[in-house]
Amino acid sequence: MSERAPASAGGLLVSGCDVLRVPPEGECEILRAQDIVVTDGLIEDVRPTGTAGAKGGAGTREVIDGRGLLAVPGLVNAHTHSAMVLMRGAAEDVTVEGWFNDRVWPMESNLTPADVRTGARLACAEMIRSGVTTFADHYFFPEQIAEAVAETGLRADIAPTYFSSRGREALEATVEFAERWHGGAEGRVTVSLGPHAPYTVDDEDLRILSEHARRLGLRMHIHAAEHLEQTRSSLERRGLTPMRVLYETGVLEAGALIAHGCGIVEQDLPLLAEYAGTTAVACCPKVYLKHALSPLTPVRELLGAGVTVAVGTDGAAGHNTLDVWEALRLVALTQKQAVRDATWMTVSDTLRLALRGGARALGLQDRIGALEPGMRADIVLTDLTGLHCRPLHDPRAALVYSARASDVRTVVVDGRVLMRDGRLLTVDEPALLAEADARVARILDTSHGRAVQHYDP
Repeated sequence: MSERAPASAGGLLVSGCDVLRVPPEGECEILRAQDIVVTDGLIEDVRPTGTAGAKGGAGTREVIDGRGLLAVPGLVNAHTHSAMVLMRGAAEDVTVEGWFNDRVWPMESNLTPADVRTGARLACAEMIRSGVTTFADHYFFPEQIAEAVAETGLRADIAPTYFSSRGREALEATVEFAERWHGGAEGRVTVSLGPHAPYTVDDEDLRILSEHARRLGLRMHIHAAEHLEQTRSSLERRGLTPMRVLYETGVLEAGALIAHGCGIVEQDLPLLAEYAGTTAVACCPKVYLKHALSPLTPVRELLGAGVTVAVGTDGAAGHNTLDVWEALRLVALTQKQAVRDATWMTVSDTLRLALRGGARALGLQDRIGALEPGMRADIVLTDLTGLHCRPLHDPRAALVYSARASDVRTVVVDGRVLMRDGRLLTVDEPALLAEADARVARILDTSHGRAVQHYDP
C-alpha cells in the first residue's frame, strides 16, 4: 500500500526556500530565503525566512525544509491524453495518417475503463514526479481519469472525448459527466466539454455542446486547425477555416481551449481576438516536430491578438513523455527559430506561458499559476545544484534550458504533500507499473481491424 499524504486541512510551512515570482507582465524574479505559509490549502503568506512576528507562525504546521531549493508554481500541462501513456513508443516513425489510422485509433478501440484508470494513474505518477500539478485531459472513460486524479491528489480539468459517430447517447453522457464531476475531489477536478475536432464532430453537435457549456458555466476543449493541411482541407470542403467553424457554432463564445492551432491563419485572428478573454491555445511542439509538420503554433500572433497561449505535451503516444520542462524548452527554442528572433520568447515569457498561461487556459487563473497569498498551495521544490545547471548564473534560465524532471524534489497540491524528497506518497509505484505492464500486450494488438474513428480531416 502507498503511504498516505497528509490531508490539505491544517497548516504547512515551506521554510527557507528561494521562490520564483511570476508577475503578469515583465521579468520574473527570484525571491531569496523565503517561507511559504499555507493554511487549509491556501497560500497565506510568502515572507522572508524567520520574519519575527509575522502571521502564520510554525505552530503545529507540517514543516518542509526548503533550504537550497527553488520553489516554483506547479507546472500546468495544458493539453494531454493521460491514459495514452500505455501506448508510449508504440507508434513511431509514421505519417500522421498512419499514426491515427494504423496504430493509435485501432489501439484505443481495445481500451476498457480499467485500462484507462491504470493509464491515468500512471500518468498522474509521472506528472507528480516531474512537477506537473495540474493537467487538462481530453480522453475516453473520463470517470476513471477523475477517480485517478482524486486518488493521487493532483488537479485536473477533464474533457470527455466525443465524436459525432458515437451518437446522441454519447453526447448526453459527456454532459452528465460534467454535471456530476465539475468541482469534484474537493474542487481539484473541473470539467470542460470535449468535442474532438471540427472534422469529427458535426456543426449541430458543436452547437448543442456549446449551449450546454454556457448553461453549465463550462469551457470547451477541442482540437482545431492542428496543422495547416487541416485548414486548407476545411477551406476546400466548406469554404470555412476550422476557427470560423468554432466561431459560428458558438464554441468560441462558450470559451475554448484549442489544442495545437498550428493551422491558425491571419483571417482567424480577429475571430479569436473577439473572445480573447476566454480563449486559449495549447502549444505542444514536440509532436509537430516528430510528425514533420509546419508551421508551428503562431504564438507571437496569438499573443498579439490577446489570446492566451499555454504549454502542453499532448499524449505520450506522440510526445513520449508528460514532461512539461521539455515542452516549455521546445516552445522557447522553436518560437525563436520560427520568427528568426533570438530576443523573442525570453526566459521570463516562457515561464509565464507555462505557469500563468497554463492556469488561464484552464480558467483557473484565480487559483493557480503563481506563489502568492490567496492562491491555492500548488508548490514544486526544485534542486538546481546538479552539474547540468552549474554554475547557476540565472535560475530562471536554468529552469527553461537546463532543468530536468529529475530535479523535482517535493510536490505539494492544495497544501497536501504528494511527493517528498523524491518519494511518491499517494502512489504505490511498483504495483502500478506491474499492473500497467500486464495490460499493454492486449491494448497494442491491432489485428482485429477496428478503430475508434477514421482520420480524414
